[in-house]
Amino acid sequence: MVNFKDDPILENIIELRNIHQSYDNGKVKIIENFDLLIEDKPFQGQFVVLLGMSGCGKSTILRYIAGLQKPTSGTILIKKMEAGDKNRVNMVFQQYSSLPWMSVLDNVALGLKFKGVSRKEREQKSMEMIEWVGLTGHEKKYAQYPLLSGGQLQRVAIARSLISNPEILLMDEPFGALDVETRQSMQVLLLDIWKKFHTTIVFVTHDITEAVFLADDIYIMKKSPSMIVEHIPVDLPLNRTFELKKTVRFIELEREVEEKLMNTLKKQPAKL
Repeated sequence: MVNFKDDPILENIIELRNIHQSYDNGKVKIIENFDLLIEDKPFQGQFVVLLGMSGCGKSTILRYIAGLQKPTSGTILIKKMEAGDKNRVNMVFQQYSSLPWMSVLDNVALGLKFKGVSRKEREQKSMEMIEWVGLTGHEKKYAQYPLLSGGQLQRVAIARSLISNPEILLMDEPFGALDVETRQSMQVLLLDIWKKFHTTIVFVTHDITEAVFLADDIYIMKKSPSMIVEHIPVDLPLNRTFELKKTVRFIELEREVEEKLMNTLKKQPAKL
């Protein structure tokens, strides 16, 4: 049995309880005894990173939270948001998800259009968001490669996700296809967005440095069957710059996360 509901008295913003995913009448177990609790922190938000090797089910967990997929059994609880708010959860994918036959402006304004917001108002709000993510001057371009770079296309996706002011933003390795320099600039942009909008962000990656740089909390997942095996609070300042990566504490956290991540591989059952 799967329970997926808004809970008006839930103290935490997201809870996954005893999640199981199996196929072939339970013979193939993909996720087992999976629990995740993310606190609600008003006026601050949370930045949670799910870290693990490819194939451990990180993206599947995001789809559960977004309501795009149901587990075989378990309970998924999302704290009830403002009455009538149908956009409490938005998602940014690794693949570029902009509509290439539409302009940047129209892509960003899409959610407001579906809400029935007037053209004048949605264009005004969309231009504000376009400026915030650093795309001023590109608003009339088609949202497609090579007119826009990969980093710019992800900025379009982020702006489109944020314009409806979601309480929860899910991000599935959104910077995985970007070059190192662009990826670093997008990380800083994302931290700025978090501080401005106080959103609860659940971010999937397999990059240890990225996880430590972005996260409040890191949860390490193992494979076969998947579950959370480690929780690492990240005790770094909220205001983060690239200089932070050179500090002793940052390097210590990287080593701690790497060690615990590698330990999950040692615990994997041998393949016959």
